[in-house]
Amino acid sequence: MTKEEFIKEVEKLGLKVTDEELEKLDIIYNTLIETNKTMNLTRITAESDVYLKHFYDSLTLAKVYDLSKAKTLCDIGTGAGFPGLVLKIFYPNLEITLVDSLLKRVNYLNNLIDKLHLTGIKAYHIRAEDLIKQGQKYDVVTARAVANLPKLLLWTMPLVNKNGSFLAMKGNVTEELELSKDILKKHNWYINNKKIFTLPNKDDIRTILEIKNKA
Repeated sequence: MTKEEFIKEVEKLGLKVTDEELEKLDIIYNTLIETNKTMNLTRITAESDVYLKHFYDSLTLAKVYDLSKAKTLCDIGTGAGFPGLVLKIFYPNLEITLVDSLLKRVNYLNNLIDKLHLTGIKAYHIRAEDLIKQGQKYDVVTARAVANLPKLLLWTMPLVNKNGSFLAMKGNVTEELELSKDILKKHNWYINNKKIFTLPNKDDIRTILEIKNKA
């Protein structure tokens, strides 16, 4: 995906891409590739692939949820900062918490956040279970390529506000949904929205689920 294609596809999601946002994405890309030489952050390193499979993919949450209306978001198992870091650039209204279990990645992210002069976003070296124990709650919780759905639900749904949503970013999710039926029923959680699509390269299948608490 070229930068021109990225702009075009992101505009289809209802987002405008500014020069400032592109500059920030360039900084993320260059820092990611440089750091990746000494730290395992991503297997995806070609610029066109990073724009497609990390940057654009992070923004596909717009297909199921209007993040301009949310205030707080928690990205569980953020890894190299996707989707949370990209979301902060395009949704400055969001107060974002990035969570990862590896301290080296958390330090990398906080240094990158400083480099980008971003406020209202911070990475924490903490497990989801410990956030739950602290009683933390968010309007939106998201996770991308972290664990299978049954496990993920137990890590994320207790962090969701009463009227909030968990946005699960997945590939083909048919089998995981089947395995999640009992957990969803037991906890009174339900799938409010489900979107299946392919990335613009037409090869990668994506599923985004919006899961909520029954009132």
